Amino acid sequence: MTSDTTARPMIGTDLAADMVAQAAVRAKKLQDETGVQPCLATVLVGDDPASATYVRMKQNRSKKAGIGSVSVVLPAETTTDELVAELTRLSNDPTVHGILLQHPVPEQIDERAAFEAIAPAKDVDGVTMHSFAAMAFGEPGFRSCTPGGILRLLQAYDVPLSGAHAVVIGRSPILGKPAGMLLLASNATVTYTHSRTQDLPALVRQADIVVAAVGKPNFVRGEWLKPGAVVIDAGYNEGNVGDVHAEEVARVASLLTPVPGGVGPMTIALLLEQTVDAAEAQTANR
Repeated sequence: MTSDTTARPMIGTDLAADMVAQAAVRAKKLQDETGVQPCLATVLVGDDPASATYVRMKQNRSKKAGIGSVSVVLPAETTTDELVAELTRLSNDPTVHGILLQHPVPEQIDERAAFEAIAPAKDVDGVTMHSFAAMAFGEPGFRSCTPGGILRLLQAYDVPLSGAHAVVIGRSPILGKPAGMLLLASNATVTYTHSRTQDLPALVRQADIVVAAVGKPNFVRGEWLKPGAVVIDAGYNEGNVGDVHAEEVARVASLLTPVPGGVGPMTIALLLEQTVDAAEAQTANR
């Protein structure tokens, strides 16, 4: 991988728009042939403004793709049991094909217990242990949407994955860990790093591909990178700032995802694509 003076941006917007357009064609075909409109249920606990904005954005994109949406908003003081009961109800509702629990949830809720209440067949956000196992073992199943979107972006930009050394910064169960698993399934050599990692810059400097998913603005610096590295900024912090210092990194990397307009659109596009996948599968199995 060779270095340019300025990294070429890996734009997710156009690719995501194509994915949504293709999902819309499939959704219309399913509805025309069976009378079934794919339906995504979004569940929001509390009134966090950023989360509410994300949910509205996903609902608007769903509408553009011909996907119906059901919105469930629960009070901030909702208990784990109450949330699990609601997710179980949606899992048993034959008119709902996909379920998205907006995260993070309030601190009193056991988030893992909530995720596991989502039926695997409707886990279109790829957050259950079933979905993670499918990603880890290379079996059919839903991908975590941000990692899955990252893989599609890397493929679209013809980034060689087989034999490449990928360093993933962050180990969250819905971003860092599945991103590493999907890269491993593509025959990359994967190093996971996290808050306890010693001499992080030295490890990052070995990477052909860097996935920054740490949740800290401007965390990854240009001097950490080897020239020509491909950098995926999966972070989104206040003020449209990612997890990498974009100005510094752009001077060293060959490819860099912008924030916004890089990974974010791919996440939503994959969510909608997988909702149509789920609707087709459930309709075929009825």
